Amino acid sequence: MQITKTSKPQKTYTQEEAVQASIEYFKGDDLAARVWVNKYALKDSDGNIYELTPNDMHRRIAKELARVEKKYPNPLTEDEVFDLIKEFKYIVPQGSPMAGIGNPFQIASLSNCFVIGNNGSSDSYGGIMKMDQEQVQLMKRRGGVGHDLSHIRPKGSPVKNSALTSTGIVPFMERFSNSTREVAQDGRRGALMLSVSINHPDAEDFIDAKMEQGKVTGANVSVRIDDEFMQAVDNGLDYTQKYPIHSTDPAYTKNIDASDLWKKIVHNAWKSAEPGILFWDTITKESVPDCYADLGYKTVSTNPCGEIPLCPYDSCRLLAINLFSYVEAPFTKKASFNFELFKKHVAFAQRMMDDIIDLELEKVDAILAKIDADPEEEEVKAVEKNLWLNIRKKAYEGRRTGIGITAEGDMLAGLGLRYGTKEANEFSVEVHKTIALEAYRASVYTAKERGAFTIFDAEREKDNPFILRLKEADEQLYYEMLEYGRRNIALLTIAPTGTTSLMTQTTSGIEPVFLPVYKRRRKVNPNDKDVHIDFVDEVGDSWEEYVVFHHKFKQWMEVNGIDTSKNYSQKELDELVKKSPYYKATSNDVDWLSKVGLQGAVQKWIDHSISVTINLPSDVSEELVGKLYLEAWKVGCKGVTVYRDGSRSGVLISTDEKTEEEEEQSVFPTKRPQVLEADVVRFQNNKEKWIAFIGLIDGQPYEIFTGLADDEDGILIPRWAEGGWIIKNRNEDGTSRYDFQYKNKRGYKTTIEGLSHKFNPEFWNYAKLISSTLRHSMPIERVVNLINSLQLDTESINTWKNGVARALKRYVPDGTEAKGQRCSNCNSTNLMYQEGCLTCKDCGSSKCG
Repeated sequence: MQITKTSKPQKTYTQEEAVQASIEYFKGDDLAARVWVNKYALKDSDGNIYELTPNDMHRRIAKELARVEKKYPNPLTEDEVFDLIKEFKYIVPQGSPMAGIGNPFQIASLSNCFVIGNNGSSDSYGGIMKMDQEQVQLMKRRGGVGHDLSHIRPKGSPVKNSALTSTGIVPFMERFSNSTREVAQDGRRGALMLSVSINHPDAEDFIDAKMEQGKVTGANVSVRIDDEFMQAVDNGLDYTQKYPIHSTDPAYTKNIDASDLWKKIVHNAWKSAEPGILFWDTITKESVPDCYADLGYKTVSTNPCGEIPLCPYDSCRLLAINLFSYVEAPFTKKASFNFELFKKHVAFAQRMMDDIIDLELEKVDAILAKIDADPEEEEVKAVEKNLWLNIRKKAYEGRRTGIGITAEGDMLAGLGLRYGTKEANEFSVEVHKTIALEAYRASVYTAKERGAFTIFDAEREKDNPFILRLKEADEQLYYEMLEYGRRNIALLTIAPTGTTSLMTQTTSGIEPVFLPVYKRRRKVNPNDKDVHIDFVDEVGDSWEEYVVFHHKFKQWMEVNGIDTSKNYSQKELDELVKKSPYYKATSNDVDWLSKVGLQGAVQKWIDHSISVTINLPSDVSEELVGKLYLEAWKVGCKGVTVYRDGSRSGVLISTDEKTEEEEEQSVFPTKRPQVLEADVVRFQNNKEKWIAFIGLIDGQPYEIFTGLADDEDGILIPRWAEGGWIIKNRNEDGTSRYDFQYKNKRGYKTTIEGLSHKFNPEFWNYAKLISSTLRHSMPIERVVNLINSLQLDTESINTWKNGVARALKRYVPDGTEAKGQRCSNCNSTNLMYQEGCLTCKDCGSSKCG
């Protein structure tokens, strides 16, 4: 394929110009404007911005799609494409397509997600290292990655190397997780999904791996559960695990009580929101691509959010349709859904998705050309080159697409339907059935004009449940598909729309509204004229609280003649919500079983899968979580994730105050245990290598020791030793010492004695002071602020101070507000911690370290 070079734009804009113009574009929505400018506006590696508002981006995308259209009969014009995508109103390319289409500055894929693997033949260090490199190569090109670990032999299995027995799955989970944390894509960390079959003898170790704080922090984890296991749980039976999994002649078997392992899964999900569950037999039975499993399309894992099950080296591009835009006269008694316009636009969306595959093939060719031009030796480049050749083959051969939706919650509210009710669920199913029929119809018509995907074979698909469902709903469509084929191997998904929903200014994906109205804070100068101060924080800063309305809730207010500028009391706000169609329809209000039922019913019209979360209050029982999981399997969900309020960092947490009993339970023991689990963190001060040992209790820092690493005056510890134990022992003279112990690669314990004698006394004393604040349960973010505020004389101590703060930031719960700090990009004080980095909620910029 010939690569078309896009001309580079010339005019540039300052950050402030783009932000101000985009705020006007988004009608005063500062957050949407800053997210767009920082994530999606066209810019080069020097930070020059070439687009002033999303109009420029949409014109860029329209121009490229129209260029592809000209290759085929009955092409859409640039203006026709532009009208479909402008203002984020109807059709919205997501993430990678939005940033990458027509971008001459970035050699990156347009695919949002990938799965790698080589059909179970990688159970060797060479094969595992190859997957590790493939994962990193994809992440550096902006892709999220998933892969399955069921091919790795279980712990204790014989191997023909110096180790004699296998270490099992967990160490490799940590390897892949750490690789993810190392990769940044335009300021973002990589995204990874690790899965394993419940049939694997190490499944329980896999399930427990993320329960240890600080371990496997760079990956989402999900268990592939088969029907046999679920039936064993339902009927109280035993279950046999095997290696190789599902083998008729396994090398290793293990009988377990299915209920015991099920309880472990439920407990961990209740406590930490992981593992997620993938109902694997449902996924593979329903999968249209699996009709071509013998040709390399056997599904092995999913992307990081679970909505796209994929075979090795396949990828998918995502696009969302804004459902709210098809509601006419929303929030009135005349509200209706324009199904005719909707059907027409679904067909256009599918056609545009097929155009994006052509653009993706051009991007992959550019990546391959870049690899060929790189000066490294061919054997160094071989893995990366073969990876992209495999991806290109799958994209060309299967032409997989990922049409989804956003604004489901707002669509229902606009029609006067309460999310989660029987009537609302039935309407949602009708909408998604319409998408399925019209997208498949468009793929058939596109095949008539452009040709079917190269391996299409109707005979292979004739017994697929999803295809049979289409046949039952529309026989004409089915017989036209037999005649002309289909352009794309699979078409549909429901992804979490994230920042996309910020720009459509709607609810996200299939989810209900989180809150229709909430309060935000901004710091104010108490000396300014007419300033309103709501409270003063512990460091003396003054803050003002102001009400933020969800965009469509505000539209409901305007339609009903309610003043949106008034400063309402909390009681008045509560009364307003009660009158609205959002009442009892928030993520915490919706009946959980009803939501599971909706997911199962909609899933029947999605050929890939659905990313959806069941939000639960903090006081629900483990029994309820188990009941929801079991119900999800029974109603036909392909996967399910449960978040209990406060179950882990990164989850939105309620503001209810803790009881005295809860406060008492959260306090660390003041008497130090003899042995603490420990994390090892390496950092640099100027060019010096430093190391921190962080002692943990319940996964939270209890003490920290730091000093020079890897030289004659410091601590010599292997790079791979990332954790161990700090043991408090007594010297012969009765004084105490702290020893560090870790396991070497053969599993033997190695001890470094007397950390206090290895470190500079000045660093040791500062560390003891910091440890004392940790031991008395001062919140980590406040400890970090305390460290940053230390006034120290020498540069070496100051750089040490920065390193210690950086090490401890890893343990600040995601979503924690960073009070008293400012964004270096936009000067906002609206900062929060996210995966150890400070992230600005206003402009989206992130600073690590």
